[in-house]
Amino acid sequence: MAPHALDAQEEGLRIGVYFGGTSLVGVLFDYFDSTGSTEITLGTFSFRDLSVSVVRRQRFGGGDVQPTVGLGLWAITALPGEEERTGLALVARAPVGLDWNVSGNHFLTLDANLNRALYVRRTDPEDATPPAARIIPLPGVAWRWLSN
Repeated sequence: MAPHALDAQEEGLRIGVYFGGTSLVGVLFDYFDSTGSTEITLGTFSFRDLSVSVVRRQRFGGGDVQPTVGLGLWAITALPGEEERTGLALVARAPVGLDWNVSGNHFLTLDANLNRALYVRRTDPEDATPPAARIIPLPGVAWRWLSN
């Protein structure tokens, strides 16, 4: 099995695009070092909201396909409509997935994001429903480029 391209470097930056998970579409910045990576994502579901996530990930094994696990926070803000307020949410996020070195500096990441709401302020000022206590899985896929 060939060594994973990230194993050949001590640290660096991967930049990419992603779909699903924390947004319908977004961009990501993935700084990696010898112990794992720290990922920052910016995205949107409807272009009337902004999603920001910070996750620390750990890769396991060697070769072109490596399992990953992570833990972090995800914040979402929704722009208000008429007679509404800005909606906010803070979510604990634990992505579990695979990081595949497809070719050279190109990577495909597949995740199941396990999410649990910590705080929710809905856009409707009359709605004081507490956040759901259950874990909600959301799939995601990202294409990353290793910048040298």
